[in-house]
Amino acid sequence: MTIRRLPTNLINQIAAGEVVERPASALKELVENALDAGATFIDLQIREGGRALLSVTDNGKGMTVDELPLALERHATSKLPEEDLFHIKTLGFRGEALPSIASVARVTLTSRAQGEREAWSVNVEGGVHEAPKPATHPEGTRVEVRDLFYATPARLKFLKSPTTETAYIVESVSRLAMAYPHVGFRLRQDDKTLLDLTRPLDDAFLEEARLTRLAKIMGGDFPPNALSLTAERDQMRLTGFVGLPTLSRSNGALQYLFVNGRPVKDKVLQSALRVAYQDFLAPSRYPLVALFLEIDPALVDVNVHPAKIEVRFQDAGIVRSLFVGAIKEALRASGHRVSTTLSHVALGAAKPASATSPATPSWQARSFTNMGERTPSFVQPTLAPTKGETAPIAAFSSPPAFSASQAPQEAFAVYEDAVPPETPRASDENTSFPLGHARAQVHRTYIVAQAEDSLILVDQHAAHERLVYEKLKEDFFEKGVARQGLLVPDIIELSAAQKALVLEHTETLEKMGLSVEGFGGNCLLVRETPALLGPVDSKRLLQDVAASLEEEGQALSLQERLFETLSTMACHGSVRAGKYMSLEEMNTLLRQMERTPHSGQCNHGRPTYVELKVSDIEKLFGRR
Repeated sequence: MTIRRLPTNLINQIAAGEVVERPASALKELVENALDAGATFIDLQIREGGRALLSVTDNGKGMTVDELPLALERHATSKLPEEDLFHIKTLGFRGEALPSIASVARVTLTSRAQGEREAWSVNVEGGVHEAPKPATHPEGTRVEVRDLFYATPARLKFLKSPTTETAYIVESVSRLAMAYPHVGFRLRQDDKTLLDLTRPLDDAFLEEARLTRLAKIMGGDFPPNALSLTAERDQMRLTGFVGLPTLSRSNGALQYLFVNGRPVKDKVLQSALRVAYQDFLAPSRYPLVALFLEIDPALVDVNVHPAKIEVRFQDAGIVRSLFVGAIKEALRASGHRVSTTLSHVALGAAKPASATSPATPSWQARSFTNMGERTPSFVQPTLAPTKGETAPIAAFSSPPAFSASQAPQEAFAVYEDAVPPETPRASDENTSFPLGHARAQVHRTYIVAQAEDSLILVDQHAAHERLVYEKLKEDFFEKGVARQGLLVPDIIELSAAQKALVLEHTETLEKMGLSVEGFGGNCLLVRETPALLGPVDSKRLLQDVAASLEEEGQALSLQERLFETLSTMACHGSVRAGKYMSLEEMNTLLRQMERTPHSGQCNHGRPTYVELKVSDIEKLFGRR
């Protein structure tokens, strides 16, 4: 077989195969060029999902007549002013996008440099370009790409329908628009406007503009349920918004991560998200986030992937730690908040009965007015564990005894006639508590509370479960992990790389109750395991830990198993559904929820309460 040089057009087509996967990837490269040119407004037009036309017009610095042909040549760029591939401050590099696109499509490049009186245009077909010609155009650049992949028809067979390709384009432009709130974007297909994102007139309002833009892209539910965060460490700065745990999705489509303005899909950052939310979401749920990391370009390699959607950090551990710490702090500061979408769902379910055929209520209508000024309609006995029950773990500084009672089997317990001395009246200032004051217990499971301008329904078991869990975790971190010694140490064989990785983290593993030391060959000796886990398969445990260290850089599998055990303990030691609670007990629970971080959702990610505003309830009854 003879070695020979490939023709230039084939070299360009191979390069295009790396950079231009579909119309959306071609458009992304062109928009990034516009952003690097300093554009403040970018107008985009497409036809047939980008296959027939991709047009990008910007008001950036433009190009001179001498620069136009160079922009279409390989190995010519404006994005490496310092000629350093490891200190890139632009949205390049890796693939040479414009020459690659021009090798598989018909391209017209028109530009007028800032301060110049004339514009110039160049036509390219299949990689062959003509000489520049005078043209009419304002300052800036317009790139028109027609008949994408006409020169490589085999690639056309792999494209999806125009509707699907359009959706990819909208997603790609939306990601870039999130990172550049000071730039206006307009995306049109034929006569239909798909995106119209204006820029703020004053840069002082960029943060508000970004949140407004996120609302248009991620949905109107995101801003009212998003937590702002800002964190700095070494030469890194993290900003953005993370959604409340109760605002989650079944997939990660609404997780947007950026590094120096680049949209990325990075395993390190996605792992950090999972770690930060592991205490609040079920494994099948994904939080909504939009996070922007600014980092010294010398500390990140952007040339890992042809399309530049992956990066490699010099110190991934520090980056992960910054993400996890910042997100956890934002969630902690949110206290007991839950997403507003829960009340929308509840109100949607509470449909008024038909006027022509009124429904028969399951309980006789009773006014909630001054309900707090009544005594119980039944005698509330002293609460104590019944036979066969274990007194629950209490998470209160002065806890009442939460346990089963022998109260009558009433589904709706309210309080009538007079209020016990310890129970404030509805007119007292205690209704100003965020979660209000308890007024009733429904079906021995849900607490009905009245706040200043809302009605609050609390799941007593879910709420107390979170409180107990947080107390157990607090004790866990304060006192450390108790260990149980093995009568005969287990000898476990791993790969050479896994053994070395585990030995690097022995100190961390010791703190988590797992005592490991090196043995001959690729073997490790396990002498102690966490007592909290009870009898364990130490071989499987160590294999899981090693896999976690390989993938995540930290012993998440062990930590997750420990936290799962604490969560199970909290679940079994909490107030159960079906138990009567006195007003004092219910109010103690509410006050503790207000003081405890993350009390808005239980350990499994479900909400602990729903708040219904009086104004929304009035709408249900036609009062508004």
